[in-house]
Amino acid sequence: MPLLPEPLPASPVLVVSEWLNDALREQARPNPNAMSLATVNGDGQPSVRVVLCKELVTEPGYLVFYTNYQSAKSADIQTNPKVSFLMHWDRQGRQVRGEGLLVKSPASESDAYFMSRDRGSRIGAWASAQSQTVQSRATLEAQFAATAERFQNQDVPRPEHWGGYRLWFTAIELWLSMDSRLHDRALWKRTVKTNPDGTPEAGNWQTVGRLQP
Repeated sequence: MPLLPEPLPASPVLVVSEWLNDALREQARPNPNAMSLATVNGDGQPSVRVVLCKELVTEPGYLVFYTNYQSAKSADIQTNPKVSFLMHWDRQGRQVRGEGLLVKSPASESDAYFMSRDRGSRIGAWASAQSQTVQSRATLEAQFAATAERFQNQDVPRPEHWGGYRLWFTAIELWLSMDSRLHDRALWKRTVKTNPDGTPEAGNWQTVGRLQP
């Protein structure tokens, strides 16, 4: 397997995009775009779960995933928008570990993606109070049936409590599996600040360098 370039590229995001596209093209696993997302709540308790990276924007450098804005993860994000993520493709021996700042996607972007989902998934976004307890599986299925009847013979619009997040990268580590566990690792960092109007502004990438395995 080839090593990371020498010298290292000024920005790691194009490499992330290349690796993700390779995994999607080769169907590296059932969900090649799956990634682990770690958040921290107000008590300092970390949580991790798998979400799907639906878009990677190389410039200015963020990825997009979608979720329920009333979920446990969204409650964590509201308290602390700083998160960590991990993408791992075992077959290719590649891994991307990173950190970033989460900002809600524009409503128009969330609308467009929501309408691309199948009808059942759109009904489910209305029917399920994500992360809340439910009396039984039968209760959940009854909620879904009632919601399906509510939207019978009409389109299913995006609920306000569902949408996207843009994860603006502040750190990215690229990892390649190598023989004798002499894995090839490199780290980049940058700052992302939030302007008074709430929009993020990213600084230039700084190459920290190769890391010992």
